[in-house]
Amino acid sequence: MAVTEIRITGFGGQGVILCGYIIGKAASIFNDQHSTLTQSFGPEARGSACSAQVIISGERVLYPYVTAPDILIAMSKDGYLTHKDKIAEDCIIVYDKDLVKLEKHGPKVKTYGVPATRIAEELGRKIVLNIVMLGFFGAVSEILPREALRKAVETSVPSGTEGLNLKAFDKGFEYGLSLKKETVATA
Repeated sequence: MAVTEIRITGFGGQGVILCGYIIGKAASIFNDQHSTLTQSFGPEARGSACSAQVIISGERVLYPYVTAPDILIAMSKDGYLTHKDKIAEDCIIVYDKDLVKLEKHGPKVKTYGVPATRIAEELGRKIVLNIVMLGFFGAVSEILPREALRKAVETSVPSGTEGLNLKAFDKGFEYGLSLKKETVATA
């Protein structure tokens, strides 16, 4: 199995690190793969630049740092602008289309936008936007099984919030599936 490098970027308070943790957990605990997680954030508790880097592999990960992500998950404009030039030439960019305006990328780059913040607000809690993004990422990237991601969400979020978070995950996943169907239909 190939190595997949993923960078999740946004700002503190959006759940960037949790999103990376859940992806790694889904791969290693619920899909029998290996994964690593590294993280970077500013000194402020909320509002500063933040990123999580996840590597998923069928074999032991020997170097835990992302060099050129195969997947970039962008939850903020600044995060996207910071990392947009450091991606693989065939990268998949998953982004919150209400917060991030994409620039032009090479012909092999695939981009998928979701109104994650808006969907989270419709669910009544803006704080679950990271889980909406996670579901969307799962559907469009197809690198991890839906059930592995779902189990990782359920076992990683605070007790008592599992229902809301699973609903957010499902909304993001369904949005991703419908977007992929539209893309295939128009191709």
